[in-house]
Amino acid sequence: MYVLKPARSLRNLLFPVSILLLIGALTWFPVGDAHAHPEDDFCEADSGLDPALCRQLAEANNAEAPVIRPLLDEEGNIRSPLDTAMLYLKIGVQHILPGGTDHILFVLALFLASERMRSLIIQISAFTVAHTATLGLAAAGVIEPPASVVEPLIALSIAYVAIENLFFRDISKWRPLIVFGFGLFHGLGFAGFIRDVGLPPGQFWSSLIGFNVGVEVGQLAVVLAAAIISIPVKLALTRGNVAYRAVIVVPASVLIAVIGLWWAAARTFGF
Repeated sequence: MYVLKPARSLRNLLFPVSILLLIGALTWFPVGDAHAHPEDDFCEADSGLDPALCRQLAEANNAEAPVIRPLLDEEGNIRSPLDTAMLYLKIGVQHILPGGTDHILFVLALFLASERMRSLIIQISAFTVAHTATLGLAAAGVIEPPASVVEPLIALSIAYVAIENLFFRDISKWRPLIVFGFGLFHGLGFAGFIRDVGLPPGQFWSSLIGFNVGVEVGQLAVVLAAAIISIPVKLALTRGNVAYRAVIVVPASVLIAVIGLWWAAARTFGF
């Protein structure tokens, strides 16, 4: 038997432990800066990113008090709000594909847990609403969470969802709430990155909305790719009378959980 069947006590324990984790972490938020994915570099030769933005990012990185000026196009004119939104949409997509490995693994863990499309839609919707809210609040400077808390929690959220996949065939009744809570931290991670990039004055909303839409496009692309790949795999396994959960969901969830736990330790202890 490949399906793990936890005792009712384990079901009852997972939820309060998760809530305590989220509440405890929130007490750290008033101070510090979040810097999600410090390894991301969007201005390499093959990045395809706008040269004007790359120049401003280079200046900001070298300045003691960086100031992001209005973005200029190739002819030196200030970009329109629509052009700026499209530019930041591209940045948002690139932040997920290929830059956001941890966010990709989180979405894949959600995908693996959902045997029905309705379950996946509920989880993705909860995740989207949550990270959109905290991304906007943090980008506007309303909250300033420390990266030392945000980054390990993002990693732990990946491990938690993957581990829960091992015990439940489909989402538990509290899974959307847990996904919503973890989405808050992912949004803070996005906000740390977008503050590093900078939002041009006078075009805060167009650039922020563009970036957020780009993040959603990247996440939906991950889900779509996973769905396309899973269809022929499921058909082949069904013809061979092999359980999809046994050979795909469980091993993949174990791998994602191990990666998430390793990242959490590395981000906490700095190794």
